[in-house]
Amino acid sequence: MSQYRQQDNLLGQSDSFLAVLDQVSQLANLDKPVLIIGERGTGKELIAARLHFLSKRWDQNYVKLNCAALNENLLESELFGHESGAFTGASKRHEGRFERANSGTLFLDELANTSAMVQEKLLRVIEYGEFERVGGKHTVKVDTRLVCATNEDLPHLAEQGEFRSDLLDRLAFDVITLPPLRERQDDIMLLAEQFAMNMARDLEWELFSGFTRSATETLLNYDWPGNIRELKNVVERSLYRHGNEHIPVHQIILDPFESRFRPKARIKAPIAAPSASPEPIVVTAPSSEASNTRSAPIEFPCSLKERSNEFEINMINKALEHSQFNQKKTAEILGLTYHQLRGYLKKYNLLEDK
Repeated sequence: MSQYRQQDNLLGQSDSFLAVLDQVSQLANLDKPVLIIGERGTGKELIAARLHFLSKRWDQNYVKLNCAALNENLLESELFGHESGAFTGASKRHEGRFERANSGTLFLDELANTSAMVQEKLLRVIEYGEFERVGGKHTVKVDTRLVCATNEDLPHLAEQGEFRSDLLDRLAFDVITLPPLRERQDDIMLLAEQFAMNMARDLEWELFSGFTRSATETLLNYDWPGNIRELKNVVERSLYRHGNEHIPVHQIILDPFESRFRPKARIKAPIAAPSASPEPIVVTAPSSEASNTRSAPIEFPCSLKERSNEFEINMINKALEHSQFNQKKTAEILGLTYHQLRGYLKKYNLLEDK
C-alpha cells in the first residue's frame, strides 16, 4: 500500500462531502492557489493530496509542511532554503520546500501561524514565481502550485492586521470548505466500519462482526468535536478494548484520552471508618412558578421533548453549581464523559457562562 491507505478516510456519501469532491475535481487541473479551511480532523491534508494527484502534476513531487511546527527563522529557511554561511550552523546550501516542489505541489498546513515576513515572501512567490534563499543574493525561479490550509478565520485575522489581506486574496482563488463530521451524519458509520475493518486486520482477526445497535446509536449521537481523526481513534480503541472477531462491538469508548490517564482503582481498598455521604443534588421538574412543591404540575397537552430539555438544563445547572463549575467534576457526578457534558453545554448554549 503506497501513500494511500490514508485515502480510506476520503469516504462519504453525504451531499456536503460529495460537493467537496466535485469542487476538488474541478480545481485539480488549474495552476491556481487553493485555500482549504475546516476544523481540526476534517481531512484537509487528504483533500490537498487529492488536488495534487488528480492534477497534471500528479507525477511530480508533492511536498508538505506544517507551518506551526517551526519558528519564524526555521520556517523561512525550510520554505525558501538558505545559502552556506547564512547563519550559525549553515555549513552548506539547503534547498527549501518550494525548490523541492518545483513542477509539483507544495501543501502548507496551519497557514495562520506564519509571520509577516514569511507572508510577504509567499506573496512574491505566488505573483512572480521567484524568491531568494536566506542569505542569498540570486533569484530562484520555481513553478510550484501552492495549496494552503487552516482552521483559523483568516478574513478576521486580516481585519485585525494579523494576516496580509493581499496574500489572502491571492491564496483564495477558490476556497474549499470542509464540513465537520457532525454535519455528515450519513458518513459516520461508513467511516467507522472502514476504520474498524482496518483495525481488525491489524489485530489479525479473520473478520469484523460489526457494531451492535447500541454502539451504532452512540456513534451517531455523539457530536465529534475532533471530527474524523477522533472517530478513527475511538473506533480503533473500542475494538482493541472491547472487540471480538466473533461478536459485534457493543461498547464505544468516547473519552479514551482522559480514561487512559485517570488513576486506576485499587484492587483491594483499605477499610475506612464510615463517613458522612456527600449531600445529594436534588433536582425537581422546572416550573415557571415559585417552586416550594416537590415537582411542578404537568398540564396536558404538552411537549415531551421540551419538558425533557428543561429538565436536562435544570439538572446540568444544578450539577455545575454543586461542583463549583468544574466541568470535569460535573461530568463525573452526572455519569457522563467530559466530551458528553461539553456536548450538552453546546446543545443548550450554556458554554458562554460556564
